[in-house]
Amino acid sequence: MKTLNGLLNICRKAGYLIIGGENIKSNTHKMYLILLDKTAGASLRRELNFLSSERKIPLAEVENLAELLGILNCKAVAIKNKALSNEVFSLLP
Repeated sequence: MKTLNGLLNICRKAGYLIIGGENIKSNTHKMYLILLDKTAGASLRRELNFLSSERKIPLAEVENLAELLGILNCKAVAIKNKALSNEVFSLLP
């Protein structure tokens, strides 16, 4: 059975995960999904919502993103692989 934690760690190990709001904003590669922690600040939320609408990238909110990845204080990640982003999106509530 696939879990959100497992898929995100596969993305991370394969190099398909962009970690952090600043890295997402400065990224020039194609992104297929942006995950935002529900406790993210208003400015990060506003910036990623704008980026999502401008580049037509789906944005989803997740609870406890830092715990899922095992990265302290992680509020946003983006996935650069289409197949993995579809799998992650299908597991979101």
